[in-house]
Amino acid sequence: MTPTLPLFLLLLGLMGAQATVDLRTAAAMAAGLCKTRPTDLVFIIDSSRSVRPAEFEQVKVFLAKVIEGLDVGPNATRVGVVNYASRVKNEVSLKTHRTKAGLVKAVTKIEPLSTGTMTGLAIQFSLNVAFSEGEGARSKPEISKVAIIVTDGRPQDNVKEVAQRARDAGIEIFAIGVGRVDMSTLRQMASDPLDDHVDYVESYSVIEKLTKKFQEAFCACGNAATDVVFLIDGSKSVRPENFELVKKWINQIIDKLDVSESKTHVGLVQYSSSVRQEFPLGRYNNKKDLKEAVKKMAYMEKGTMTGQALRHMTENSFSPGQGARPGVTKVGIVFTDGRSQDYIGDAAKKAKDSGFKMYAVGVGNAVEDELKEIASEPIGEHYFYTADFKTMNQIAKKLQINICQEEDPCECDSLVKFQKKVEDALQALTKKLESMSKRIALLENKIV
Repeated sequence: MTPTLPLFLLLLGLMGAQATVDLRTAAAMAAGLCKTRPTDLVFIIDSSRSVRPAEFEQVKVFLAKVIEGLDVGPNATRVGVVNYASRVKNEVSLKTHRTKAGLVKAVTKIEPLSTGTMTGLAIQFSLNVAFSEGEGARSKPEISKVAIIVTDGRPQDNVKEVAQRARDAGIEIFAIGVGRVDMSTLRQMASDPLDDHVDYVESYSVIEKLTKKFQEAFCACGNAATDVVFLIDGSKSVRPENFELVKKWINQIIDKLDVSESKTHVGLVQYSSSVRQEFPLGRYNNKKDLKEAVKKMAYMEKGTMTGQALRHMTENSFSPGQGARPGVTKVGIVFTDGRSQDYIGDAAKKAKDSGFKMYAVGVGNAVEDELKEIASEPIGEHYFYTADFKTMNQIAKKLQINICQEEDPCECDSLVKFQKKVEDALQALTKKLESMSKRIALLENKIV
């Protein structure tokens, strides 16, 4: 009778292992549902002496989980890893590994350097080397460049200037701080808006909870082609310093769009006492050129003729002669900070009757009834108001402009939920196996 127990244990182990494999296989298959936008992604990880070996292992698990959610490939997302302490080591080049399996294997082999904390040096290295074409970075404007910095301490060198140079070079920086990290340093490194780009966790043991955020951040919807026109109030009441904030807000929204020749086109119109087209739809088909054009927009500084501006958008901006594409979804985003000096009712109705999806955004003295008259149904999803220009970035987060193709929707949220269920199921299975193993051990002792 005794020989049957090891056999039973073996069968039980095989059953448990098979269940685990099946669940993980299902999760891996689910991962294929979500395509991530093409990105050159570099992890910059702190392995200074304050990061204990076991904690460094947890960082590697976090990296591996983020990688599992990416669409990795030579024409999709490429991943690099920079390891730093007092010196910097290029562990994984953007050109080295073209599959998830190869990347994850390379990550597991990284060893901590266990010296000082030269974060500025690591950012400079990433800018000069890791994001260079020689190391596999792509110079195409439609390829996003992203750096994720993970650190647990105060740097021993300056990070502010070098991080600014990296951001100016088009690198989007996320800063993750752990434990006793210096929060002001994280804010100096990260891209705007800081709320989206700075994260803090109490310890390395919970860093994995950020996995979902980055899976969603890199997820790109299978977007249908969309024509988006911004209609921007440049009246005197806005004031020059706030107008600069409005331009940053526009670019924050552009960052969320899938701008390309075949997908999203963007046009920009400014109005005050008159209406001025800054640039038509389709003139700029990459984010870099588009954002530069927005930055160059000069402030008009006169009245507030919102009705006239709405008519211009309907009759001109969305016309084929101004770059609008037939059969493509049309989206208008109207921004204003005050009451219109002309009647907006007819023009607002005509825009919506023409099938345009209209968003109305108001700041300060904007009249909420006018904003609601401009906004499409349901009004709650298309009308936004804030009292202060400095909090406009919160509205940019809420605006959902991307229009997904019905036949190929982005299923990132479903993926993340499914993976959570898989993890919960695996934990439950592990507990059951442990409990059963203890019972069998007791049974063996009784038999002996």
